[in-house]
Amino acid sequence: MKHVLVTGGAGYIGSHACKALRAAGYVPVTFDNLETGWRDAVKFGPFVQGDLLDRAALDAAFAKYEPVAVMHFAALSQVGESMQNPGRYWRNNVLGSLTLIEAAVAAGCLDFVFSSTCATYGDQDNVVLDEDSAQHPINAYGASKRAIEDILRDFEAAHGLRHVIFRYFNVAGADPEAEVGEFHQPETHLVPLMLDAIAGKRDALTVHGTDYDTPDGTCIRDYVHVCDLVDAHVLGLNWLENGKDSRVFNLGTGSGFSVREVIDHSRAVTNQAVPYVDGERRPGDCTKLVSGSTRAEAELGWTPTRSTLETMITDAWRWHQTGHYDT
Repeated sequence: MKHVLVTGGAGYIGSHACKALRAAGYVPVTFDNLETGWRDAVKFGPFVQGDLLDRAALDAAFAKYEPVAVMHFAALSQVGESMQNPGRYWRNNVLGSLTLIEAAVAAGCLDFVFSSTCATYGDQDNVVLDEDSAQHPINAYGASKRAIEDILRDFEAAHGLRHVIFRYFNVAGADPEAEVGEFHQPETHLVPLMLDAIAGKRDALTVHGTDYDTPDGTCIRDYVHVCDLVDAHVLGLNWLENGKDSRVFNLGTGSGFSVREVIDHSRAVTNQAVPYVDGERRPGDCTKLVSGSTRAEAELGWTPTRSTLETMITDAWRWHQTGHYDT
């Protein structure tokens, strides 16, 4: 069986990717420092505890498992923190990725799937983004991800490192079988924050801004189910294995959902009221951020079958009730 090195495989998206890879016939090898990941989430293949800045640990992992590809999720991802401490993001995300890429090239592992972000596009409000939209990141997180994309292109030109890059906004939902799920400390994402409020783990959800130019006054964001997202990453790996050229794919619904829509669907799914309070807008928040996925659907054959609010919240609620990792 073919091994795939999955950086960040103990995290939310990475753990779901490991399950999808296993189902597709690969052996996922998780490489994670457990700073934001969980040892309990590593269930589908070997685990190497290591840091991307540790070249010796990466070289040892490549030598031991001889992976056919890298699937790179490991990154710090909090926008606010990236603005307060940009050095941490450039060091961890960019220098860590550069070290990983150099180790992959040295090992002759020249297929690379990179989980990027639509934050590379910056503040493009009320536009359906596609792969050709201009990239003007407005925070250190988005800038760090764009820099990694640039590094990949340079290493392809110099060393033949072929890559598939995925850009997307928000991820929601959980494994329908609740083997792995979304669990952050601290939690910052809308759906788990809302489910925490329903479960009484926090007093209330705060709705940041109710006077946006949208049908219900709350801002609109794009959400992709985590299982749909990782399915796309496996299709990206297959794309490279089939000898196709490096490619960028956006993943999104093209329309998005408002905060109030998410709350209303949560009430319907859980049959419980969502405790929430209306708050002020947060600085820098846009009215509507969405991405299309026409290219991924046409070229990869990607079909986001689970990316409806009902399914995302149903799967997240199931995990929320049954699954957490030891802390």
